[in-house]
Amino acid sequence: MKSSIRIASGQGFWGDLLSAPLMQVTKGQVDYIMLDYLAEVTMSIVQKQKLKNPALGYAKDLVSTTEEILPHLMEKGITMISNGGGVNPEAARDAIFAVAKKLGISGVKIGIVTGDNILPRMDELIAGGHAMKNMEDGTPIADVKDKLLSANVYLGAAGVVEALRQGANIVITGRVTDTGLTLAPMIHEFGWSMDDWNKIAAGTVAGHINECGAQASGGNFLGDWKSLPDMANIGFPIIEAYPDGSFVVTKHENTGGAVTRETVSEQLLYEIGNPAEYITPDCVADFTTIQLEDQGNNRVRVFGIEGKPATPFYKVSASYADGYVAFSSLTYSAPEAYIRAKAGDAILRERLKNLGLEFDEIRTEFIGMNACHGPLAQQIEPNEVMMRIGVRSRDYAAVERFGKEIAPLILTGPPGVTGFAGGRPKPSEVVAYFPALISKEVVDFAVQVDEV
Repeated sequence: MKSSIRIASGQGFWGDLLSAPLMQVTKGQVDYIMLDYLAEVTMSIVQKQKLKNPALGYAKDLVSTTEEILPHLMEKGITMISNGGGVNPEAARDAIFAVAKKLGISGVKIGIVTGDNILPRMDELIAGGHAMKNMEDGTPIADVKDKLLSANVYLGAAGVVEALRQGANIVITGRVTDTGLTLAPMIHEFGWSMDDWNKIAAGTVAGHINECGAQASGGNFLGDWKSLPDMANIGFPIIEAYPDGSFVVTKHENTGGAVTRETVSEQLLYEIGNPAEYITPDCVADFTTIQLEDQGNNRVRVFGIEGKPATPFYKVSASYADGYVAFSSLTYSAPEAYIRAKAGDAILRERLKNLGLEFDEIRTEFIGMNACHGPLAQQIEPNEVMMRIGVRSRDYAAVERFGKEIAPLILTGPPGVTGFAGGRPKPSEVVAYFPALISKEVVDFAVQVDEV
């Protein structure tokens, strides 16, 4: 058993800072690097890509990033773990094998974890009595079955642990929880039991800190953000983990940003509901037990974490087609910029009504005035206001016609308008989110490790 391991965060979402992974594997010692690419909407995006081309369906950045860092991974013995396999981990694996061959690198062992994609099993599962009711409104998934674009179970760390046990130095998964990407190497290296709830909870908390990239090291920081140094070269967080479940959040020396009690605390509060019951497939972590000790020099010790047994359910993240949407904007200048923008909005809405167009939703934001704070915004006289308006409907023709009513406002509405560019807005498909639960008894993950 190792006395400690260092797990670097390399990506917090698909589209994160592309230079971060290379920085993490070159500016100091790490044992693992985790790349988190998936969000709820990402699964529907990669599913639509796969429907158009069976060779796609994964985060393409994963392949180009691997090409950049693979020589360092192999030279330094760093293991990479990523959920960037999306809905097609097999294709992602094959693309990375092609990269290894291109670079003349052998001995690459890639493990893939599958089983999270239940979309092909939907008829079978519904017929078997698994209603998978929407967690927000109770609607059974059968009501949207014919419109489903994706349906993936949030698997836990166990599949990644198995791939590591089989010797994989790269692990590619589908919809494995963000926290599981950091938890898995801790279980593997320290020999933790999957039902040692306090330690599993500790690894889960470590994963929660790591999962959003530089948010734990000063990015998007609400505190004294002006004091943070060298943000252009921000260092991503690293979890320095120990067998007893304690760990230190840190970053490489000579990188920007900061790891402090405040930056770590802010990330701990990110996207959580009941802090005493942070539910994952691996455990229920009690965030109220977390103890933080700022050791200075970009090192925050985290300890004392307690956990509870895992629930008998997996969460299902499904998405379905739910009509069309279009957005457009016009900018009005002072004087009376806000008054002009509101008048433009009123005129446009009346014209849409006169045309007999029906929308499920029409939403207008007045950017520069109250788009962020709504009715709480301070009423001041701005130099300019952008009227941004969007419509949503299941009627494609109505959304398309909306796009033809924007440009006429320039010469048939209030004065002082500018900012119209890019032509008429085109309708795009609305992807609705459908969260549900399913029994763990009917979901199995599979692990396959291959070498090139």
